[in-house]
Amino acid sequence: MERFNDNRRVRRKPSALLPIELSILASAVELARVGTSEFYGYAMAREIRDRQGARQLTGHGTLYRALDRLAKLGLIESRWEDPGVAALGDRPRRRLYRVTAIGEQALADGRVPDAPRATGAKTKLDPGLAAP
Repeated sequence: MERFNDNRRVRRKPSALLPIELSILASAVELARVGTSEFYGYAMAREIRDRQGARQLTGHGTLYRALDRLAKLGLIESRWEDPGVAALGDRPRRRLYRVTAIGEQALADGRVPDAPRATGAKTKLDPGLAAP
């Protein structure tokens, strides 16, 4: 994976986590400690902004690419929200995420475990739910 640094492309080490990925994991673990084990993208962007004292939300593309990478590494899992819940809120369904035990360990270590379990971005917590 690559990232930009001073207008140069820099290869990141396979086991390294980017700052945005660490922020997502740290925020998700903290949310789980206070009773919110699942989160959706926009709520995570707000949480990161509030935790870091930033003036703006993390960009949509930046956040969802990071969530996709974390899911592929098996550090988070995701599922689609129940359609009835979304209908009650008169809004589209949300993709809900939660940190896995591997993700908690990666946060504690500051890096991806040596043998990450790639589960794919569409890992579901509830196999009975289908994507929209």
